[in-house]
Amino acid sequence: MQVTGAVVGHAGERPAGIDALLERVRAGYRRIEAQEAYEAARTGEALLVDIRYAALRERDGVIPGALVIERNELEWRLDPQGSHRVPEATGHDLHIVVLCNEGYASSLAADSLHQLGLHRATDLVGGFQAWRTAGLPVEPVRP
Repeated sequence: MQVTGAVVGHAGERPAGIDALLERVRAGYRRIEAQEAYEAARTGEALLVDIRYAALRERDGVIPGALVIERNELEWRLDPQGSHRVPEATGHDLHIVVLCNEGYASSLAADSLHQLGLHRATDLVGGFQAWRTAGLPVEPVRP
């Protein structure tokens, strides 16, 4: 079969695009707001994972107690069965709240964690910017 002018998906269909992909991914779990994420992290119910890259953390600061794992390492660090996991990756039942800058990349990251069996992974609606706007704790990056 010859295809010209379009990228073809699995069944010969045209890909849906990022907006449709985000909608589909987000339908698979319940996203949470900043205040709920704060309470879950404060009580130890959830692990906050900041996937923003260094320049954004340096510019805007970090959330105290959040685990920083840049997006390109996320799956390797949080897979409970992985050889490169962080000590916090204690099992597939871990409640993880992923946050990026504005809440887009974190949705795709949460979906990827679901595929690894981390069924309680979710992401923060509006990302770090929503956290900061809500007046929740932020501190500067320490050198």
